[in-house]
Amino acid sequence: MFKADDKRYEYLPMRRVGSTGLVLPVISLGLWRNFDSNSPYYERKQLILHAFNRGVFSFDCADRYGKPEVGSAESLLGNVLKDELRPYRDELVITTKVGYETGPGPYGQMLSRKSILQSIDRSLERLQTDYVDIYYAHRFDSETDLFESVQALDQVVRQGKALYIGISNFDNKQTKEAIRLFKELGTPFTVNQVSYNMLNTTIENDGLLDTLRKEHRGLVAYGPLAEGLLSSRYLKEIPANFPIHHTSKQVFDKGEKNVLLKLNALNEIAQKRNQTLSQLALSWLLADEVVSSVIIGTTSEAHLDDNLEAAKNMSFTENEKIEIRKITDLFN
Repeated sequence: MFKADDKRYEYLPMRRVGSTGLVLPVISLGLWRNFDSNSPYYERKQLILHAFNRGVFSFDCADRYGKPEVGSAESLLGNVLKDELRPYRDELVITTKVGYETGPGPYGQMLSRKSILQSIDRSLERLQTDYVDIYYAHRFDSETDLFESVQALDQVVRQGKALYIGISNFDNKQTKEAIRLFKELGTPFTVNQVSYNMLNTTIENDGLLDTLRKEHRGLVAYGPLAEGLLSSRYLKEIPANFPIHHTSKQVFDKGEKNVLLKLNALNEIAQKRNQTLSQLALSWLLADEVVSSVIIGTTSEAHLDDNLEAAKNMSFTENEKIEIRKITDLFN
């Protein structure tokens, strides 16, 4: 039977999500890829337990995640919760989402009332838990009245099936309207989860960070390493078929050479800070307190531990800030 490290909360800083009572580790583990029925269960279980022992108590999932069976990432996490982490459930932040396609027909996706209220029950069954800590609307649904979606999410909380509500991939305008409606209903809305990294700063130009700061809510960044692009692996060459996430495709608008220049210039700064490029990329996002946590995806304990080192240096001098902004903005 798994026994957690007694010192697990000494390794990684925690951060309050805006002015809410929700607290997250600054780095969370995402189960988007390679945590499913195609994956070796024992190895994935060991990674999740190792992460928890190192202070990562937030695990991010979605009803869509998993191959070949949609939802099998939730099932994998559910088995770990049942078999090993059940005694620690009160310490964990388990998150999942609804909105992307999980089945045929109009209710197998998007944010209708019917879709949301059905999907939460299926997720809880797969996760083998009575509730999730954050339930996210995974994307904006332009064909459903936003109040219908917000009201259904509010009901999920009132039924005790989620403690907090989040949104994901909502732009600034959509976020403002969602916050207004959540306030009217008194819903414990806490966070927007969006794509954000040193090369993809769309949300900065959109004003989303400023809105969340003003509303005292948090941001969780997914894709903080741009699918591994922000690492030493690609300093010499980027494969033509590099699997960049669709939210960061604009990174290559000026061509591969442009990206390589940025990566190598950023790597020089990282070396001066005694960091790897990946550690620099994570600490850069976390330098802004509105970023409550960044979600990393890995199947390697060594890679996880390396990324966690980023939390040891999350501050930047003014000169470093100016230099990094010059690098990331110069070739945009």
